[in-house]
Amino acid sequence: MLSPFFLADMFYIYILYSKKNEKFYIGYSQNVFKRLREHNNPRTKSKFTAKYLPWNLVCDFAVSDSRSDAVKVERFIKKQKSKQFIQKLIKQKNNQEYFNELITSILKK
Repeated sequence: MLSPFFLADMFYIYILYSKKNEKFYIGYSQNVFKRLREHNNPRTKSKFTAKYLPWNLVCDFAVSDSRSDAVKVERFIKKQKSKQFIQKLIKQKNNQEYFNELITSILKK
């Protein structure tokens, strides 16, 4: 998990989990903790995350200082449509080498 001292210019992928509804949500941000607060305090109830409160941060990892790289990684994860894949990411959350290899392979495509 991220320490409170993450790099401001870096984009991160984050995975949220709603225990109440057993749902995952994947997003990207330069400030993961701010986004978590926003997801848990929605301005409108029409958003996906507003329907499944509360959310807990279960995994996050640095991608790069490029928003477009973060979007590519986020889209790749979402396109998997696989709870198993997301759970694998969560299990690997402390394995930076795994995420470096995953990010490199996604961005090469």
